[in-house]
Amino acid sequence: MSGAFPAVEANAARLQAWLRAHLEGFDGELRIERLAGGRSNPGWRLRTSTRDCVLRARPGPREKLLPSAHAIEREFRVQQALAGSAVPVTTVHALCEDEAIVGAGFYVMDFVEGEIFRDPALPGLSPEGRAARYDTMLAAIAELHQLDIDALGLRDFGRPGQYFARQIDRWTRQYVASRDGDIAAMDRLVAWLPGAVPREDREPVALVHGDFRIDNLVFAHGQPRLRAVLDWELSTLGHPLADFGYHVMTWHIVPGFLAGLGGLELEALGIPGEQAYVHEYERRTGLRVGEHWDFCLAYNLFRLAAILQGVGARARAGMATDPQAARFAAQVPMLAELGWRFAQRTGATA
Repeated sequence: MSGAFPAVEANAARLQAWLRAHLEGFDGELRIERLAGGRSNPGWRLRTSTRDCVLRARPGPREKLLPSAHAIEREFRVQQALAGSAVPVTTVHALCEDEAIVGAGFYVMDFVEGEIFRDPALPGLSPEGRAARYDTMLAAIAELHQLDIDALGLRDFGRPGQYFARQIDRWTRQYVASRDGDIAAMDRLVAWLPGAVPREDREPVALVHGDFRIDNLVFAHGQPRLRAVLDWELSTLGHPLADFGYHVMTWHIVPGFLAGLGGLELEALGIPGEQAYVHEYERRTGLRVGEHWDFCLAYNLFRLAAILQGVGARARAGMATDPQAARFAAQVPMLAELGWRFAQRTGATA
């Protein structure tokens, strides 16, 4: 990796001095361990005899990153706001935007003990165990979309209205800035999506996570109880059905390098089918998916493709946070093709 990547281990002494000044009770010999995952913002576990924390950082100096990406300060703020809410989060402690400490801005939060499932098929669990965890996951995203943003002090956390249009513009610009070749299905989606945005008399506004997947959840060991929702980098105020559509993409992605449920015998596994899962979300939230569900899925597959294209761009720049970054970028054509198939179901033509 390039010298721009956060040098947490190499700057352990400087980091420990900063932690002693900003985190009460942080003392003793510091042990640092790089955490797996974190395709966007990398993480390290920080342990002493008195504390067990996680440092989450930008992948490099702000000026070397795509505009509006890797917003650790937003992650920090939203988790502060959600403390004690119906949506469990880890406790955050200190934010550092001085890039001289480890080479990038970072924040520090508690380490949460528990189970993280990387495969949504939940191998090793019984059908009853899978069903219980999917029910817990659905309850969490439904609770998230019903939170009172005014009571949380998050009314200014994003712009209300025209969420799909603004997101399509944002991810189109990010895709164009990071593209390294032509992908016909992405070009078709870029051309089609802006004119396909649903027109609503009153667009619902909720706190949205932006990357709500089972591998961003920490469950209690051996139990379906949720201990924390992780990775709030993409959170903002937005349309709850856009967030839910991203979550449900998993049901359509065929298992491979990207985790998915597409083509699996869900009933035998104890995992709810897409239709039943969507209906239960509607029951819990009072929202209605309606006639625009195919648009939501097409939009979210385009969005994920653009995100992974950015992962590839960081790999080419020597700033990848994951050794598999190039393989994630290689999934972009598949995601774009799948997204275009949903667009065609709405009547889109090339």
